[in-house]
Amino acid sequence: MHSMPERPEQATGSSDTASDAASSTSPAPTPARRAALGTILGAPLIIGSQARAQAAYPAKPVRYINQFPAGGATDTLSRLYCAKMTELTGQQFIVENIGGGGGDIGVAAIARAQPDGYTLGMGSVSSHGISPTLKAGKLPFDAGKDFTFITNLWSLPNFLVGNLGLQASTVPELITLFRRNPGKYLYASSGLGTTLHISGELFRILAEDDISHVPYRGGAPAMTDVIGGQVHIIFDNIPGSLAQYKAGKVKGYGVTSAARSPVVPDMPALSEFLPGYDLNSWASLCGPANLPPAVVERLSMFSKQALESPELKKAFFDRGATAIWTNPKEATAYRANEEKRLGDIIRKAKITLD
Repeated sequence: MHSMPERPEQATGSSDTASDAASSTSPAPTPARRAALGTILGAPLIIGSQARAQAAYPAKPVRYINQFPAGGATDTLSRLYCAKMTELTGQQFIVENIGGGGGDIGVAAIARAQPDGYTLGMGSVSSHGISPTLKAGKLPFDAGKDFTFITNLWSLPNFLVGNLGLQASTVPELITLFRRNPGKYLYASSGLGTTLHISGELFRILAEDDISHVPYRGGAPAMTDVIGGQVHIIFDNIPGSLAQYKAGKVKGYGVTSAARSPVVPDMPALSEFLPGYDLNSWASLCGPANLPPAVVERLSMFSKQALESPELKKAFFDRGATAIWTNPKEATAYRANEEKRLGDIIRKAKITLD
């Protein structure tokens, strides 16, 4: 509690005589002067109250917006993270799925929220890495300026798998097969502009081969046609493709991360054959722009405890993801770099949504 400063009349003496003398020679304070004095005296109380509130953050439940529907990989990983944050903070971190518009609606809701730390959400490779280029001028938010980035959450590589009938068992054999048969082979994706699509285009560019893209409405039907032989390969998210690989329904070739994934250590990274190949699905924790620094610091601290806990790391690992904590400066720089890097691939591959 801040102590109130001495009143001006008390500073000149303690006797009633001195006070009376001062009041007889000084003009009575005007309403404006009284208001100004009240503001000055009250400021320490307001600042102190705000500091205490932020130090106690979170003091009530926190809303966490996931831009994708319930049931998918990002939903599962988000709920695992929020459950750990609930445990650590003593306040509920509640996942709310706001899908639609390719994720734009949910992301816009994060950007529009009050910057008090009680509405946060997931920034993703799609919304904050790919869309700024692919949907330039059409987004209801600015992927950089409208958000405060607190930490990365996880990284999830894609897994290149193919039909069992393919006459290639390794990545070099696959590249040779494609080069010798330009235009013959097809790769599937879950839709235009997805990480599955961009993974395929990066492969095509670096391998200098001629394979054609077949977009589907989701990863499941795309994988079904790979297994059935209607298309030949897919760069699928690890959780779905790993199950098909372990069941012996597809051939495994490699992962799209820069290094091998501990989830499938027997699979090489594509970068071992195609230097510079690196493409992951990732997520970050973000809030609206101008979150109070004290709130950001508290969220960063709790997130570090959560993401570095053995329980959450194992839960992520079991689902093909790697838990990642970064400080706010690193998270902000990572997102900006990904926008530039992925934008370069999109432009080089001439990917459009038209």
